[in-house]
Parts: sequence; C-alpha cells; structure tokens
Amino acid sequence: MSRALADALDKLLNVAAPCAASLFTVAQRRELDRFARQTGTVRLITQGRGASYLVTDAALARVHLTALRPTAIAALDASLPARANNIARMRDSKGRGHTHRAGYLLLKAIGPGVTWQRGDGAIADISAGTSLCGAAAIAIEVEDGWHSDAPIWLVENQALFDRLDWLPADAHGSIVYYGGQLSRLLLEWTAQRARGERFVFFPDYDGVGLLNYARLREKSLAPVEFWLMPDWADRLRQYGSNRVWQNTHKDYAAAIARLATLGMPPAVEALCQAMSGQGLALEHEAVWL
Repeated sequence: MSRALADALDKLLNVAAPCAASLFTVAQRRELDRFARQTGTVRLITQGRGASYLVTDAALARVHLTALRPTAIAALDASLPARANNIARMRDSKGRGHTHRAGYLLLKAIGPGVTWQRGDGAIADISAGTSLCGAAAIAIEVEDGWHSDAPIWLVENQALFDRLDWLPADAHGSIVYYGGQLSRLLLEWTAQRARGERFVFFPDYDGVGLLNYARLREKSLAPVEFWLMPDWADRLRQYGSNRVWQNTHKDYAAAIARLATLGMPPAVEALCQAMSGQGLALEHEAVWL
C-alpha cells in the first residue's frame, strides 16, 4: 500500500480543478505518474514550464483511494490512539506517528522512605509499593512533573532488577529496569527536568550499553554516572565475550564518537580502552561472579 499515492489522491479529489504539480512531493508525483499510466484516471497537463494533475475519472480514483485508505482523514477521531488511526488511515498501525504518548516506569525502592513527587504535589510512596507488590510503576509523559530527590539507578537486564544484593551497601533511591534500550520517550522525559539527584547508569559493558550511556548524557538534565562494578578489569579478562564485542562493535564506535564530544570520564575511558584492547565485552550479570 502506497502512502504517497493515498496522500496525492486525497489532495487531488478534494479540489475541483487541476492541481499544480509543485504542490506534490517527489514521491507523490512519482506515484501519480505510475498510477496515471496504469489506470488512466489521472492525467498530467503541461503548460509552458508549468505542470498540473487532473482527475479524469473521479469515481474510479475514489475506489482506489478507499482501497488504500479505508477511512477519510476528515473522519478520523483525533482522540483515539495514534495506532488506531493509522490502521483506519493506512491499514497499518505503524503507518506514521506510532509512538505512544505515555510510557511506564517500572521501579523499586532501594531502602525505606523513597518517594516520588508529581508536578501537582502528589506523592508516591515507592518503598510502600515495593514492599506490598514487589515493584512499583509510574505512568510517565514527557512534560509531566514526576521526580525524586534521590538517585535513580538504571539497569539493562531484569536479573539486576529482580535481585538487589549486588548494590553497594550505601546505595539508596530507586532502581529502574529499562529493558535493553532506552526508549525515545524515556530520553525525552529526562530532558524536561532533573528527574532525580542523579542517574546511576549500569548497562552491559558493550557497544549497546555505551551508546545508551551517551544518549542519556546527551539528554538528561540530571547528572549521569556510569557505574563500574568492583574489579571490573579482572572480570572483563575472565568472563568477557569476543562474540558480544563483535556483535556490538558498530554501536561501540558510535558511542566513542559521541562520548568524545561530551567528554569521557577517565574511568569510562579506561573501560573502553580495555574492551577495545582485548576485544571483549562484559554482560553486567557478571557482577555476581
């Protein structure tokens, strides 16, 4: 299904006269020309240096448009989720603008007395939620006011979220599980205000983890600390993986370039040099070994 053709036909069928070719994108003109050759329902008219498109069989053109776009744009309900409107518009939930406005922050309290505050002054007792349910969740939107006065730990894999016995004895605040990749929503959310005293970021020591670290530093208004497990150099030598290093090397190169611009902390630079020198990456569950 061609979105460019649907947009072009929609535009043509809503005017009573020829429509200047300059009003269409290159992709739309290409699709209109192909459609004109195949069906004869649209004609390209040239006059001097100008050109315009004319619908010669509106009924047939509308049949084709309905096949491409089941519901007219004017009939879409803007209050519905974007993916629902994408299905009505293009038979594809990911047709355009398919990201969700809201997301969910899955978190646990590290110790007692951990709270989050919302922009309207409401307070969420994360320690109580963790004690009762095992974890807590906050629905977040980019412009909301949710924040905490304590550090926010971010971990990439669920095992580190399930068991907290790897944390330093003096750790406090909240721990958040982000599932491998920091979402665009989460990154934009961190850019709206300082969401915590600081972010303590503990990813896998590979290209993906380092690139996520760079992306978070580029966005976050709160300081971002990259957490290095005790004896990381020995663990890298003993448990590091060349396969993971090779699989994420492209992300590693991108991360190094971005971190060079941001300014790389000496400890992170030492990690990167060790990874590159040995051709090894280290998954962060090695913290227990």
